[in-house]
Amino acid sequence: MNRESVVRLHLAAAAALSLLAGASLAQAAPALPAVHTRDGVQYLSGGIGEGEARAIEKASSQWPLMLEFAEHHKPRDEFVADVHAIVRDAAGHRVLALESDGPLVLARVAPGSYTVEATLDGRNLQEKVTVRQGHPAKAVFVWPAGTDKARA
Repeated sequence: MNRESVVRLHLAAAAALSLLAGASLAQAAPALPAVHTRDGVQYLSGGIGEGEARAIEKASSQWPLMLEFAEHHKPRDEFVADVHAIVRDAAGHRVLALESDGPLVLARVAPGSYTVEATLDGRNLQEKVTVRQGHPAKAVFVWPAGTDKARA
């Protein structure tokens, strides 16, 4: 085998390994949860597990609104799920109501001012958030330790 044939063989082998490695990484990367539509608004909810949480965090720059739900614990807060959330516009009209499948929610709401009410085990928290075109907004809800009775 001449030198040119050996070089081509090595290049072909390297290309094949690269394709296999890329396919393996693509399979290993967690997918985003399914997108749902409720009240005319697209949203996704999840973040159970580090991989899915990272995927949602990464995608959050493409969504106008992100909601994050946690319960206060030492040394750090812990994510919670099964939160009932209602997003209302500045006039008080309900834009979106959902039950979270995880600690993170991404929603495609129009630019504007919103009030988000989040309820965990009967304990209600409220945050105001302003969504501006091209500038994703985030509202973080942290309940006191012991709120999530399902974890107790």
